[in-house]
Amino acid sequence: MRMIHTLLVSASLLLPLAAVAETIPVITVMGEATIDTRPDLAMISLGVTTSGASATKAMAANTAALNIVLAQLKAAGIEDRDLQTSNLSLSPNWVGYDSGSTPSISGYTANNMLTVRVRALDNLGVVLDAAITDGANTLNGLTFDLANSRPVMDEARKAAVADARARATLLVTAAGGTLGRIVTISESGGYTNPAPMFRSDAEAAAPVPVAAGQIGVTAAVSVTFEFSQ
Repeated sequence: MRMIHTLLVSASLLLPLAAVAETIPVITVMGEATIDTRPDLAMISLGVTTSGASATKAMAANTAALNIVLAQLKAAGIEDRDLQTSNLSLSPNWVGYDSGSTPSISGYTANNMLTVRVRALDNLGVVLDAAITDGANTLNGLTFDLANSRPVMDEARKAAVADARARATLLVTAAGGTLGRIVTISESGGYTNPAPMFRSDAEAAAPVPVAAGQIGVTAAVSVTFEFSQ
């Protein structure tokens, strides 16, 4: 009987605590913020496409042209660490499909793509001009980025948390309550949104007119708050 009595007393002490915990209302909101900033890095995807009667000739021509591109890029100030092969391919050129005859190979096409990192944006037009002068004949794209996005991302994170608190305060206040402490907080994602811009007025910059514009660094968080009614 003593053991039963002890268990009953312990249960009576725990029940009120559980009941209190279950009555605390919470609200979960998403917060998001974007910080716009000027980029300090450019990524260029360019390369050389060549053809030849044989695979060996197509690749040899490609290698010779690419060596010219690499030399010109280095002369324009690009370091070895900022040059990376992103794609290398050699494919046959098939003909004869339309005539109804058996398809056959008529030469080969070699393609070698480079990713070029430009750290001095003031030199971007010069680099582009150097790459395409008697060299690269394929330009797949140009994007802008940040060499170190952490400081800007941290500012976006702070602003995202502030946005979450403002949203939660608005909703809870509208419902006649008061916002309380944070229960949980998690980062829902973050990304950099590059927005390259090209100028059409060729006289504005030489030799290749390019404007970096601004890029947006976005952070998103999910925050759960307690609130009282």
